[in-house]
Amino acid sequence: MLVLGLGSDLCNITRIEASMARFGDRFLDRLFTDVERAKADRRQLTRAATYAKRFAAKEACAKALGTGFRRGVFWRDMGVVNLPSGAPTLALTGGAAARLAEITPAGYTPAIHLTITDDHPWAQAIVLITASSQ
Repeated sequence: MLVLGLGSDLCNITRIEASMARFGDRFLDRLFTDVERAKADRRQLTRAATYAKRFAAKEACAKALGTGFRRGVFWRDMGVVNLPSGAPTLALTGGAAARLAEITPAGYTPAIHLTITDDHPWAQAIVLITASSQ
């Protein structure tokens, strides 16, 4: 197994909550996928924390891809989804998927490992991108 990238991010939940209050749907639509919005909007008591964890996951993923939010990698190209086991991971589309393909050696299959947590006022995410030979 090869390690292709590692990224981490720490996000202030209060900052996300303030952006939600100030910009509303414009902020949420710009950064989050429909799947992420549906999950967060079901959690009224922890709504801001749910969004903050996903924000941190996208930041960590962009770092692990080695681009940040440049070279065609956009916020909505990375969406937090859950595996059947319930474990979180990231589904990549657009420029993020293209970048993942670019850094994956021929004959290898990439995997994205994600851990997210929160303890108010902080949300944290760590992303590890690996590749295994086929």
